[in-house]
This record gives sequence, C-alpha cells and structure tokens, in this order.
Amino acid sequence: MQIQENFSLRKYNSFGIEASARFFSSFTNTAELNELVDKAREFRSSGTEPLLILGGGSNILFTHDRNGWVLKNEIPGIEKINEDDEHVYVAVGAGENWHQLVMFSIANGWAGLENLSLIPGNTGASPIQNIGAYGVELKDVFFELEAWHLQDKTLVTFSADDCKFGYRESVFKNTHRNQFVITRVIFRLNKAPRFNVSYGAINEQLEKAGVTTLSIRAVSDAVIRIRSSKLPDPAMIGNAGSFFKNPEVSVEQYKQLKSNHPAIVGYPTTVGLIKLAAGWLIEQAGWKGYRDGDAGCHSRQALVLVNYGAAKGSEILSLSEKIKTSVAEQFGVMLHTEVNIF
Repeated sequence: MQIQENFSLRKYNSFGIEASARFFSSFTNTAELNELVDKAREFRSSGTEPLLILGGGSNILFTHDRNGWVLKNEIPGIEKINEDDEHVYVAVGAGENWHQLVMFSIANGWAGLENLSLIPGNTGASPIQNIGAYGVELKDVFFELEAWHLQDKTLVTFSADDCKFGYRESVFKNTHRNQFVITRVIFRLNKAPRFNVSYGAINEQLEKAGVTTLSIRAVSDAVIRIRSSKLPDPAMIGNAGSFFKNPEVSVEQYKQLKSNHPAIVGYPTTVGLIKLAAGWLIEQAGWKGYRDGDAGCHSRQALVLVNYGAAKGSEILSLSEKIKTSVAEQFGVMLHTEVNIF
C-alpha cells in the first residue's frame, strides 16, 4: 500500500482530464481501506476537500485539482457463492471491470448481464448509478451488496429495497452519499435466458448478423456493435459516455411537445411518465458535432461530451451548461447530468 502525493489523475478518469490529488492510494480490502481512511483523517486540515473514492473513473469529471485524498477501489474477485433451480448467485469485488464481468458471465452461461455489455467502469459503481442499457437495469439482476461504513467502520449489507433504486439513482447518491464504500456486489443471474431484444436496434443488429437462434452471446455481440458504432472509445477520445440522463416528463407535457415536434422520441415508463431521448433534444438544438477548442459534443452521439485532447474539466462543464440552457429554451425540458462533477 503506497501513498503518493500530488498524483496525476489523468489516467484514472475516462475524460482524460489533467487534475491531481494531494494524496493518492489504492486498496484491495477493507483493512487497507480502513487504514487509509484513518491516515486521511490525520492529515485533515483547513481547506482540505472530502475523501473521494474512485472506481473506474468512467463517470466523473474533474474540474480542479483535489486538495485532499483520493482512494482507488481495487477490491478483486468473482465467485459463484450459491445457486438454486433457476439462478446462480455471483459475488463480485467492487474493483472488477464491469465489461469483463459481463464477458465472464456469458462464458459461464449465466444470463442477465448481456444487454449491459461494454458499459465502462467498475462493478462497485454499478449499483450507485443503477446502470442500464437497452431495456435492462442493474436492479433487474441485483441481489444484495456489502458496503463499508466509513464512520462506524462496519460492513453493512444492503438489499435491493435498501438501495432504493431509481432511474440512474440509488440511496448512495443521496441519503447515504459519501458515507459508504461498496466492497462487493452479489448478482442473481439466470440459468435460463430471458431475452430482452425489443429495445433500440438490437433486433436489427441480430438480423444483420444472420442470427436465427438467440443466445446471450448473440445479444451481447449485438449490443457491442451498437455501442461501438455510436459511442467513442475513451482510449481514443476522452469521454464518460452519456453525459446527461434521459429526462422524464408528464404525459400532458409530452403530448404538447409531440404536437410541436412530431419527430420527438419518447418511451412510457412504469411510473406513468414519458422518458425523452436526451440525445435527440440536444441534436435538434444544434449541438451535435459542436466543438470549442478541445471540448465538444460528439459528431455521432449528441449525448456524449468529449475531450479532444487538452480540454479542462471546467470547459466541459461550461459546454454542458450551455447545452442545458439551449434545450430548456427550445423545448421547456431541463436536462440533468449523469456524470459526477468534482
């Protein structure tokens, strides 16, 4: 366990933003985490920023150097811990790469994660965001998680009800924000696949590939092709995937928007609202492909803000605020960021 000072975070955030941490270290278990948290408290001084736990760095935008401690969660492990007639229960360390977990599950014939292929980041962040794609959300395959309480120094188990999952939402983003560090997530995966291919262009991709017999591998491959065609690779162009959530509006507001903008894209939700496609709104407002210096809105997917090389986090943030204002003025709809701003 090594503690480094004035440590560059550029390689640890998918935007590729140059920012530094006053102190930086990683941990692979709760004993190391606890020791580092104690050290962080010893070094606390006036003006020091709160402790930041970093996962894969794929959903974060640094707007300044961190005058404090950044600890990277690298807790490893993937283990089948139980099974019944219909399910397998898989415990995964928070530091495991998400897409590698999906591939591991598919290789073992465990179904449920295939629609979530190629989502960047680590497993520990998946419940925080309740990540989702192509008709599937984390909550659909979630069983429980374990999290370390930073103040009480105890390991707490959270059920799905405890997590209070919502659209890109959980208790860890509000009530319990900055109180817990997720250490392990336990998934309930299916022995027999329950295919979900009606969302987006999955069926179209399956037809193009000549797939006549569905499999979790085929669905995953289709999702990977779709995401690869629409989303830039962070290794090539700095980005954090979708920067904004898809906004939800009332049925009445949607009808009014539809009358004024017949091509608007919307999907009914389970709570009686209509979810709009944020990418469509941003594109119609004229931002798709926009670039100011090295900060831009991607040319193939307006929902993705990008760093073309040397953009500052503050420049990406400024662009996002301009886009919010523009969409609100044109459509009367407020966008909310999915990315965490620091």
